[in-house]
Amino acid sequence: MLNDAYHRSIDYLRISITDRCNLRCVYCMPEEGVSACPHDDILRYEEIERVARAAAALGVRKLRLTGGEPLVRLGVVDLVRVLAHIPGIEDIAMTTNGMLLAQYAAPLAEAGLMRVNVSLDTLQPERFRAITRRGDLNAVLTGIDAAFAAGLEPVKINTVVMRGQNDDEVVDLARKTLDAPWHVRFIEWMPVGEAARDWRARVVTSAELRARIEAALGALTPAEVDGAGPARIYQLPGALGTLGFIGAVSEHFCAQCNRLRLTADGKLRPCLLATNELDLRAALRGGASEADIQALLLEAARLKPQGHQLAEYAQVQGRAMAQIGG
Repeated sequence: MLNDAYHRSIDYLRISITDRCNLRCVYCMPEEGVSACPHDDILRYEEIERVARAAAALGVRKLRLTGGEPLVRLGVVDLVRVLAHIPGIEDIAMTTNGMLLAQYAAPLAEAGLMRVNVSLDTLQPERFRAITRRGDLNAVLTGIDAAFAAGLEPVKINTVVMRGQNDDEVVDLARKTLDAPWHVRFIEWMPVGEAARDWRARVVTSAELRARIEAALGALTPAEVDGAGPARIYQLPGALGTLGFIGAVSEHFCAQCNRLRLTADGKLRPCLLATNELDLRAALRGGASEADIQALLLEAARLKPQGHQLAEYAQVQGRAMAQIGG
């Protein structure tokens, strides 16, 4: 089974299926975008299936599809259907910016997708366009409604909090959980790639966020939600939804990390912030057997670091977040 050197059990594989995106969020990629990989360098769906089958045989139970933006890749519904039939896979989720979710929510649910995380950093249309550099807030809100209608629950809302840009909306977003079953997750700004520049001025810690919310809306009590992942979950009195706090910098969750990452171009990463990658694409296209693929998965687990040092240094160089899979 997949266990790392620090006795963590690895049962979760995040799979980026594309490095392309229809937005240009300020914390994810530069305005001009990043150099997209040639199509031939992106893993084919049958290659992703082979990796997922090998991982499931080693004890991986959860898959999450990411991008870029996964819904811009053609055939994603068919991929979900194939992955949902792999023996051992119990949970398939997706992280999306929501721009195309209204169109895809129902067919994805029918194919076997269970849950979605939707990126939403503001409730103000003009601010949304500024943060995403081209997005339509109404399209995302319509997509969230479609996710609820399709039964893709719990619907999680991922909010990257940026001091001076959207942190004044934290209480408004938290208030949404009072009357709607939104599961809002506040994510600290992560100093990776271009986002590493001047990052200390941008980070609003999870502790500060909790204090603001409690001062405005009342005491937070610990809660639970399916697929909570790295978030610390709380609930406001009488709320239908929950609030999660992902303190990637100030309250990192490395001790509980249970995941590996597969990039769109077929590199296996032991950690989101790792610089070492294993080349699964070369193995897949070089005639690798399932045992060979499993050997690379086991090696990636062995290489998982005990933790990151984001609070001590930022990673200005290397891949942008969209190229890693978030």
